[in-house]
Amino acid sequence: MRSNIGIWWLLAGFFALMAVTYTVWNLLATGEVEWAGSTAFGFGIFMSAMIAFYIQVIHKGQHGVDLPEDRDDADIDDGDTELGEFSPWSWWPLVLAGSAAIMIVGLAVGHFLIPIALGLFVIAIVGWVYEYYRGYFAR
Repeated sequence: MRSNIGIWWLLAGFFALMAVTYTVWNLLATGEVEWAGSTAFGFGIFMSAMIAFYIQVIHKGQHGVDLPEDRDDADIDDGDTELGEFSPWSWWPLVLAGSAAIMIVGLAVGHFLIPIALGLFVIAIVGWVYEYYRGYFAR
């Protein structure tokens, strides 16, 4: 994890060096700043630094302990944790995806489809949340 942090900070430094080089080069060549490239390098600095900062905060939140995925001597079972409960028989994710598709088509084609998509979205979310409280798989 520490090497990932260093790589991202190194990338932010590289973008900073390239931003200065690019801006100075354009000033010498044309006499003015080329804003599209300079802004793109600026965003590259910002994004790389943001990712490095995020990884650093996550690593600190783990109290500096490397995850099993980060160690070379880890076994497969070391990182085998519960990921959640998934319903392989559930049709509600398809209904939810269908409502999202209708919403996108509604934004592109006709706004009269948006209330239909929102209604279908509410039905899909309620159905997915409460699928374990009704029917054959009720608990």
